[in-house]
Amino acid sequence: MKFQRQTGVLLHPTSLPGPYGMGEIGPAAYAFVDKLVGMEQHLWQILPLGPTSYGDSPYQSLSTFAGNPLLISFDQLAADGLLTSRQLARFPQFDPHHIDYGPVIIERMKILRAVYRGFAKNVSPRMRKAYETFCRCEAAWLDDYALFIALKDAHKGRPWIEWEEDLLLRKATAIEKATHKYSAAIEQVKILQFLFSEQWQRLKKYANNKGVRIIGDVPIFVAHDSADVWANPELFFLDLGGRLIVQAGVPPDYFSKTGQLWGNPLYHWVAHRKTGYAWWIARMKQTFRCVDIVRIDHFRGFEKYWEVPGTAPNAIQGRWVEGPGADLFVVLKAALGDLPIIAEDLGVITPEVEALRDRFEFPGMRILQFAFGTDPKAKAFRPHNFKPNCVAYTGTHDNDTTVGWFNSKPGRDSTRSGAAIKKERKTVLNYVKKKNGDDIHWDMIKLALLSKANTSIVPIQDIMGLGSEARMNLPGRPGGNWQWRFTWDMLTDDMCRRLHALTIKGKRTEG
Repeated sequence: MKFQRQTGVLLHPTSLPGPYGMGEIGPAAYAFVDKLVGMEQHLWQILPLGPTSYGDSPYQSLSTFAGNPLLISFDQLAADGLLTSRQLARFPQFDPHHIDYGPVIIERMKILRAVYRGFAKNVSPRMRKAYETFCRCEAAWLDDYALFIALKDAHKGRPWIEWEEDLLLRKATAIEKATHKYSAAIEQVKILQFLFSEQWQRLKKYANNKGVRIIGDVPIFVAHDSADVWANPELFFLDLGGRLIVQAGVPPDYFSKTGQLWGNPLYHWVAHRKTGYAWWIARMKQTFRCVDIVRIDHFRGFEKYWEVPGTAPNAIQGRWVEGPGADLFVVLKAALGDLPIIAEDLGVITPEVEALRDRFEFPGMRILQFAFGTDPKAKAFRPHNFKPNCVAYTGTHDNDTTVGWFNSKPGRDSTRSGAAIKKERKTVLNYVKKKNGDDIHWDMIKLALLSKANTSIVPIQDIMGLGSEARMNLPGRPGGNWQWRFTWDMLTDDMCRRLHALTIKGKRTEG
């Protein structure tokens, strides 16, 4: 579907300010919505909200249906009578600009476990009834997920393919026995999922009432070590022991001579089709409960995807395999109605992928950082070539900040040569008609907001003019990602006024 002319900001909740080690969906999130309203921004784009695991990546979640309990607001728990000020006073101080996930998770889980232990005593009658309704209505995914997490904790975090065979294969007797044995742990998971859902729905309602819509993110593939795969192995290409027969990846290209191995299981699309895509309908229905618009990551995989043997050392041995194509989206549209979807159509995109995207009028993505290099397709990312039905970004969570990108150096910061970087900078400056890059972030924001693109999104780091120290993710880096946070003093009144003025000038003020 085509979107109206609007603009917004990219910021994951983990990056919000606050005193408890990482961003939450509490007071700072509401304050951020108010900031968006003041800047005439009507869209808030986030990353996936699922529970994270190894590497802390929101794109490798333990469940595609569950929420991340680490985002639960402690202040909101206190307001609901589930925490005391004395409990919060003992929480240690952490760096306000950087998430040290290891110790932060330990400390936050201490608090959340205490909330669980006191839940029956402290919960209000209204919340008790809401919790019971939540468990009943969400049982289709919640029961499996809660047992999965309880078993994972009992196995010291080991992936499910390393569990005992009876549990690995989900034999009825073993599942029944485990459900009884770990009933307390299962109850804790369910309570935390309820609290996340309760808080998130309050925040979403607040944002929507203020004229702000939330753009969520759905990775096309799910993690191998997830409740989704453990509970539905027949929907994926796995052997009898749960191991990958084939896995997702991308072929060799300019950036990697051996391609990329992602380690995600691939969908058994024939099996999905036989169920009427029931799992996908449930997945997208749950997602649209939480957000208003969905960006689908690696959209091209629905047309063709790169299939690599499960034990391959690299992606060279892969092959292109047909995806479900339009069939899936016809079914989703029939079940869910209009599909407000943004197609992540970056990388090697074929005419067939473009045709699939355009058939359903899904806007694609145009990244300004890709517009000025030597790639033959770079010019397609320049604003004068935009079609209205697209989303213009200065950069995404996978890019460096605009300032970091413009000032990058060969070797340490970039795969480009010094000559290529110099040429790119010159092309950028010629395009924006500037002699230097002192204000490059605002130059790029201006290009996005004044472009023909119906939608424009700016990472908050670019509004603040921050360098590479504020980068959210460096693809391929095993650690050190997803850690950046800001404090309110970094988002000045002058920045807010400047973005507001460009929004007015770009005629992007409709809510």
